[in-house]
Amino acid sequence: MKSLKVIFFGTPEFAKTSLEAIHQSHHEVVGVVTVADKASGRGQKIHQSAIKVFAVENNLPVFQPEKLRDPEFLEKIKKLNADVFVVVAFRMMPKILFEMPEMGTFNLHASLLPDYRGAAPINYAVINGEKKTGATTFFINEKIDEGNILLQKEIEISPEENAGELHDRLMEMGAELVVETLDGLSENSIQEKPQPTVEHPKNAFKIFKEDTRIQWNQNAETVHNFIRGMSPYPAAFTTIKIGEDEKFLKIYKGKFENIAHDKTPGTLEIDKHQFKIFTKDGFYFPEEVQLEGKKRMSVKDFLNGFQHFDHISIG
Repeated sequence: MKSLKVIFFGTPEFAKTSLEAIHQSHHEVVGVVTVADKASGRGQKIHQSAIKVFAVENNLPVFQPEKLRDPEFLEKIKKLNADVFVVVAFRMMPKILFEMPEMGTFNLHASLLPDYRGAAPINYAVINGEKKTGATTFFINEKIDEGNILLQKEIEISPEENAGELHDRLMEMGAELVVETLDGLSENSIQEKPQPTVEHPKNAFKIFKEDTRIQWNQNAETVHNFIRGMSPYPAAFTTIKIGEDEKFLKIYKGKFENIAHDKTPGTLEIDKHQFKIFTKDGFYFPEEVQLEGKKRMSVKDFLNGFQHFDHISIG
């Protein structure tokens, strides 16, 4: 099997696992491209991406261009004479870059394309109560997540699994798929195929703060799936009134029951050990929460901070 020369493009932890898998394979990583170092946090400490940290630790050449069309950057990349570019969790690439290698540029996406094109495929698969998802490698073109499919692998989603847990499983499975794709390209054994056209596509748009508010007037299972689909990040929230103060309350985990009732959705009932919030067709029991300004904790520990509960309600 021919060893391919690879340039890897990526940024977060999800991408690092794929880079590590390529580095440990018989293929050669000749360059790594990631975001520029950024100052973050209270002390404005310089933060390096997970990809850069791994590359430096393993003596891999690192490139951090501000602009991917920068002529000097493009010339440096071209001189590396890579056979193929691999992209995992990176930004959009210009045509002049992704058409550079002889074998093309392929991307790893955490869904079974054409389902869940976009920035948050893992979150939306859980939010929508999917029973299965997977990972896809595909050739990049000028449209987002619409290039020809190379390989796909399917994975089941358990009923209580949250987005973070699914992320970690897909991260490992995706890394294996990336190496399998490189092997297939080196042997010329992969038959690329166009993505099927779907009449009603399932999208995975970028999630903003306003998208994470819990809608208690929905069905209990819908609420449950929404919360686990947002957990642990960015985390679903509601507002809670404690006396006259209204604060954000993030909910990370819980369970639900379908039961007929005559309560208004969003009504809160509390005892010393737990509380339940009524939904359209039942109620939801939060189990792990985080009050604004506090750390994440169990509901029992959260309720231990109150002597009485008649002044607490969902805002």
